[in-house]
Amino acid sequence: MPVWLRDYSWRQTDSAVYLSLPLRGVRATPANIFCTDQYLKVSIPPFLFEAILHAPIDDTNSTAKIGNGVIFFTLYKKEIAMWDSLMIENANKEKLQYLRENAVLKAHEKAKEEAEAKKVTKQEHKKYALEATMKLEEAERKRIEDLKEQERQKVTRELELWKNQQTDIERQKRIQREEELHQEAEKLKERKKEKINKPRIPNEGTSKTRVKPTKGPGSDSMFSENLKEEQLPAPRSARTIKINFTSRVFPTALRESRVAEEEEWLNKQAEARRAINADLSELEDLKEEEKNPDWLKDKGNKMFATGNYLAAVNAYNLAVRLNNKLPVLYLNRAACHLKLRNLHKAIEDSSKALELLMPPVPDNENARVKAYVRRGTAFCQLELYAEGLQDYEAALKIDPKNKIIQKDAEKIRHIIQGTLRDS
Repeated sequence: MPVWLRDYSWRQTDSAVYLSLPLRGVRATPANIFCTDQYLKVSIPPFLFEAILHAPIDDTNSTAKIGNGVIFFTLYKKEIAMWDSLMIENANKEKLQYLRENAVLKAHEKAKEEAEAKKVTKQEHKKYALEATMKLEEAERKRIEDLKEQERQKVTRELELWKNQQTDIERQKRIQREEELHQEAEKLKERKKEKINKPRIPNEGTSKTRVKPTKGPGSDSMFSENLKEEQLPAPRSARTIKINFTSRVFPTALRESRVAEEEEWLNKQAEARRAINADLSELEDLKEEEKNPDWLKDKGNKMFATGNYLAAVNAYNLAVRLNNKLPVLYLNRAACHLKLRNLHKAIEDSSKALELLMPPVPDNENARVKAYVRRGTAFCQLELYAEGLQDYEAALKIDPKNKIIQKDAEKIRHIIQGTLRDS
């Protein structure tokens, strides 16, 4: 049974009531204090104090202090006035019960309002934190995009500078060759002039003196005294005989060639050149090796090996425009897009490579495995784990002994199972 505290002292001013409640030697322990605008209850086992106040108070700003065996209350009045007593006098039990229940209901409503207010404040703080995080992420993303753009512009400028240097070198070589050819032509002209102006000397080994016999009376000998020398004609001038052979693209002899296959290859090359001339008229200033997709592929591979992924993508882009039927170009460009986090482009290039690798044959197994793995990796990084798992399983069907692909596929299965459990 609780012991009701009847011994208390109080005093008042126009705006506050000061209540002192002695604990009668009980050690100061945490007290359970319940206070509303007109109801005050204190529970310190085994003591209990209850008061229905004479007038309403400001329970929010009112205070209570425990010390030296006394609980001291400072209760601020809502209306400035002097009270006749601390508690309501001459109140029956029903009114007291009503006031208690009303105080409890008000306390519950107040607690509910405070909880709602805290919830709203918490949501506002959370929203503010989310907006701040999004702004930071947006700023970081913009910074990264700016760095990418700067790097791309830098690589483009370096490539243009390199092209201009190569063009200048070729122009200088061409001018030098033309000068050398002109000098050779001048030398040949001078030699011809010297040959023409040089006096002709008969060949002593071949020239002979002929003596004509004379006829008529009175000739003492069979030869005439007046001998006439005859010179042999000058040697014929040298000439160059030109021999023309049938031009051939292939180094093999015509008798060793396969005419039908060569004609088909030449037609394909002609179509490719026509396509290049039609679609890439802006690349007329490039050198011949720069118009070769294989050379561009090797260039992109070197840039990828050094970590310059944007430059590698530019090289592969140009190679694809020159020849869009090489699956290795799409495979390599998909690898670059994975490094640059261009996941949708990586999926497109991997899918295009798989289309070009049809029909499936043993010779393109390795390329098909790479295409499935790269597309599956892009799907997983986009959190499309089901599609990623399908590509990894397709790669395992081609290469079932690959331990790395098996391990990655198992990780994806665990992620899918965990997601299903959480949902």
